[in-house]
Amino acid sequence: MSGENHSPSVSPTGEAAPAPSLQAKVAFLQRPDSYADRPARVETIETHMSFLFLTDRLVYKLKRPIRYDFLDFSTVELRRRHCEAEVVLNRRLAGEVYLGVVPLTLESGGRLALEGTGMVVDWLVKMRRLPAERMLDQAIRHDRVDLNEVRRFAGKLAEFYRAAPPVPIDAATYLARFDGDLRENLRELSRPEFHLPQDVVAGVIAAQRRLLEAAPQLLADRAVGHRILEAHGDLRPEHVLLGPQPLVIDCLEFNRDFRLLDPADELGFLAMECEQLGSSVVGETMFKVYGEVTGDWPPAPLVAFYKCNRACLRAKLSIWHLREPLPREPERWPRQTRRYLEMAATYATELA
Repeated sequence: MSGENHSPSVSPTGEAAPAPSLQAKVAFLQRPDSYADRPARVETIETHMSFLFLTDRLVYKLKRPIRYDFLDFSTVELRRRHCEAEVVLNRRLAGEVYLGVVPLTLESGGRLALEGTGMVVDWLVKMRRLPAERMLDQAIRHDRVDLNEVRRFAGKLAEFYRAAPPVPIDAATYLARFDGDLRENLRELSRPEFHLPQDVVAGVIAAQRRLLEAAPQLLADRAVGHRILEAHGDLRPEHVLLGPQPLVIDCLEFNRDFRLLDPADELGFLAMECEQLGSSVVGETMFKVYGEVTGDWPPAPLVAFYKCNRACLRAKLSIWHLREPLPREPERWPRQTRRYLEMAATYATELA
């Protein structure tokens, strides 16, 4: 990971101006008086890749100036491009939520302004704020899942998948993707500094490996059958709004390869996350609606493989929080990682 260069920028007048730090930008965006509608308060949510600033009616997303092997937000221009891509991609399933991309500017006297007219020092995605109580994760947590609403959003997803053009990929390339996943997940989850149960880690990886070797056609058929398409990429319960007009927000915008998925994989991921929260009926309902709309009924061992693989991925991403210089809630991540590994072990028993 690398940060942004904070050398002086040049203003429209030709004068050198010091680029504000990320801390200065965040501090400004946390102030209610930074917004034209003067909200009562601003709630801040911090993630690996961005900061979200929630006002009474709106949400603004500021991307961190970071660079990894799989993404690059390290310059203002790159962040603008990724913000624009995020808006375009998310309008596929939540058009009315994504309002556009707005600048953060440096005005005369060195003060910051949101949607100002001075020198642009960053870009933000501007969105409508959705009611948290209507998101799928909250419905599961409070035991108020309405299966009619589940069918409604599952139907929207199924129509989205049916309309999406298939992405050509040969069977060998598709199988190699999962071979790489297994190698990396085993390597990362086996690191001694994480103190994870190595018998569980080895067992779930071995079960997936056995299916790849004994029944590769399960996965190969998905590629040969033109089932791979450009999907959402990060389909989690907190990204699904229930109701008469369901919406699916916050797709993975920064790397197209991560969005090239089998719908059975993506739905399996969401089903796995719902099961982690305590609901199996959501996943069962989604797959039933998906089959009815598309005519595609993925085999149960294939879905179990996808769930097992996704649970391992989530375990890896959870434990990686401990690699941060100052991890937030350091006690949380080992517990969460173990929960995902337990789920992966359950799915592994369905692969035999």
